[in-house]
Amino acid sequence: MIALHSLSAETNERLFAAGLDPVAIVDLIEAALAEDLGDGIDVTAAATIPEGQHCAVTFGARGAGVVAGLPVAAAVVDMVCGPDGSFDYLADDGDRVTPGTAVARVQAPTRAMLTAERTALNLLCHLSGVATLTRRWADQLGGTAAKVRDTRKTLPGLRALQKYAVRCGGGTNHRMGLFDMALVKDNHVAAAGGIAEAYAAVIDLEGTMPVEIEVDDLPSLRVAIDAGADEVLIDNFSTDDMRAAVALRDEIAPSVRLEASGGLTLERAAEVAATGVDFIAVGELTHSVRVLDLGLDWEAVSAT
Repeated sequence: MIALHSLSAETNERLFAAGLDPVAIVDLIEAALAEDLGDGIDVTAAATIPEGQHCAVTFGARGAGVVAGLPVAAAVVDMVCGPDGSFDYLADDGDRVTPGTAVARVQAPTRAMLTAERTALNLLCHLSGVATLTRRWADQLGGTAAKVRDTRKTLPGLRALQKYAVRCGGGTNHRMGLFDMALVKDNHVAAAGGIAEAYAAVIDLEGTMPVEIEVDDLPSLRVAIDAGADEVLIDNFSTDDMRAAVALRDEIAPSVRLEASGGLTLERAAEVAATGVDFIAVGELTHSVRVLDLGLDWEAVSAT
């Protein structure tokens, strides 16, 4: 495979500022490039592009949405094009874009840019798609206290990036994994012998970890609150039962946060938020999102 370069200081800083680990991003990009190049080279670019030719290109939106992943695209350019490439930001992650909006401009060796193009666009388009869908949900919740929240239904290896894109779209992250928050579901309850028993078992193992308990009816909600849950996931509740759940929570434990889940749709988002729940869990933000169409437009090429 071609020799790859280090990230620029600016790219490192932007990734850190976004809450992303530059080392993990480098590993991801290396794996993506290996899929394209194997142990070889970009045969088409090497055969058709004169050595020493440079280009100027723009990454631009071809659809309306929210952009996310520009520092990741910059990292691809850094690694493939090296110090002979430059990445100029024309937009920031989280910005709304319309068809024709230019989000970045790159000057680089043409061969290297063609090699970098697809990996950069794959990541940028996917993350922008996550941010765009999240923004649609967040807009529907405007004027309420509810927040749209992601799940662990992420693509393997892309969780940190997908959750970052959710933040870019105005959403809130749930737990990063199985290690930073306990979520007691029906199988855990059955294995432990009950809701209170499951909660006590978690606290016995990890006494300072936040604990969320999933329930599917109002009596179980009371048990979960009485047990000491920090959050309760009310799963597949009707709108009326959601209102009743909020009323019960407000009466006996106002500090407990409620998260609605289970087949929720964008069309119902405002209705669900109006019940007073704190979070709306939406798996589709990451597991079945449609990419935002962005492309590469060529401005110029030069011999040197």
